[in-house]
Amino acid sequence: MRRQLLWVAASALAFGLACHEVKLDLQSDEGAIGILDDLYSVSVVNEDDVVAVGYYGAAYYSSDSGETWAKGITGTTLSLYSVSMADSEHGWAVGQLGIILRTEDGARTWVEQPNPKRKDGSHFFSINAIDKDTAVAVGAWGTRIRTSDGGKTWADLSFTIDEMHPQFVWLTSFDQERVRNGEQVFEDVGLNDVYCGRPPSTRCWLIGEFGYLFYSEDQGVTWQQSSIEGSVEIPAIAVGYNELELDEAAVATLGEFARAIASEEHLNVAISSLASSREIAEFGKADDPSELFEILDARAQEVRTVLEDAGIMSDRLRMRAQPPWDYEDFLEDDPEFLNRYLDGRRADSGGIKVRVLQNPYLFTVRFRDDAHGLIAGLGGVILRSDDGGKTWAYRKIDRKQALFSVVPVEGRAVAVGEKGLVRTSLDGGDTWAPPADGAFPEIYTFMRDISFEPSGKVGFIVGQSGQVLRSVDAGYAWNKVLPPDSES
Repeated sequence: MRRQLLWVAASALAFGLACHEVKLDLQSDEGAIGILDDLYSVSVVNEDDVVAVGYYGAAYYSSDSGETWAKGITGTTLSLYSVSMADSEHGWAVGQLGIILRTEDGARTWVEQPNPKRKDGSHFFSINAIDKDTAVAVGAWGTRIRTSDGGKTWADLSFTIDEMHPQFVWLTSFDQERVRNGEQVFEDVGLNDVYCGRPPSTRCWLIGEFGYLFYSEDQGVTWQQSSIEGSVEIPAIAVGYNELELDEAAVATLGEFARAIASEEHLNVAISSLASSREIAEFGKADDPSELFEILDARAQEVRTVLEDAGIMSDRLRMRAQPPWDYEDFLEDDPEFLNRYLDGRRADSGGIKVRVLQNPYLFTVRFRDDAHGLIAGLGGVILRSDDGGKTWAYRKIDRKQALFSVVPVEGRAVAVGEKGLVRTSLDGGDTWAPPADGAFPEIYTFMRDISFEPSGKVGFIVGQSGQVLRSVDAGYAWNKVLPPDSES
């Protein structure tokens, strides 16, 4: 199964709740909700209008703040993973196999729009409507596309691979040749969410697996990479000429490093070996660099063993820039391949570079204004930014369960996730705690998305089996509005 499908698997978790009477017209064919589908995304336009989408092409809408609901006509059975309404009439939904749907009548009917990813079948995981004409969508295989004409055309801004990209050596020979010929080969990374500030803001943010974080200052036309602060780093560990073993000081340094991040399970460690110019000249001969490869490999394995002995699980260790034992397979098409690899391993002295990989799996990004934002991720990860998404810092909750969605409102924030997990913050996402007694229904299934209308007063949560919660007091108290209680 592809890595991006972790998002889909996570979406197939669960949801449950409290009681509030909801009136459904189940007798009429038009708009009837006969089966309550899993819901993956919700867009709250104002205090009255709300739209949710989910499994098997489901699109639910309400025009009375969730009191009554109907089902729109989407014309598809593909799952819809994200919906975003620009206003009460215009919006988009996206989902499986590159499907994009457009509505111009408040989610009652939807029309599919052609786009560059439909032929490839790349899943869309998120879309954000900036206005009725402009939207940005992201998804699998580095997908990042944008429209400025209501979806008539879409510009493909997806992440691609060149010959210097780390993924290049892992491509098939066919795709490597495509890259050399200047054709587009897309990066194997899932982008899980995109969010844009409401005009006049021009800011957008996107996130994904491997800790991918980017921000835009021009409504998603161009993007810059963000960084995560607060990680543990150590200088490169030096070893002598043609030496493989670490001295006691290096072992002690690695042990301290390992203990500092042992409980931070969202952090992985990258290990890569270095060689001096003398070692490269002596052992890295063009006709047979195997001696140098053995030195580089042994140094990396020595560090790996020390870190595992110090308590870092092996599945958190990433061996980077490993020797390309099959280098000869590349030389015919790329004569500089070996030289480029050796130059990348060259340092003043031989050694090993050890660094933290900031690669948490991230689900949702939301901003309260252009400066203050939050991200929710796998393993209870929360990230907070106070500088418009340029830098992020970790915040902790008391659980390791997945947090699927988070939303900041003035002075507070709410995060929801798997197995009924909900946490609230009264200081803008700095510290987190369970909701107050009686403020939230008892839930044991997944909640996938949470959204508020612009004033931050009325909000909705959606999840498994058509479950919908509503708050009318900025997220302090929540009640179930869908499905109707069997005893009501």
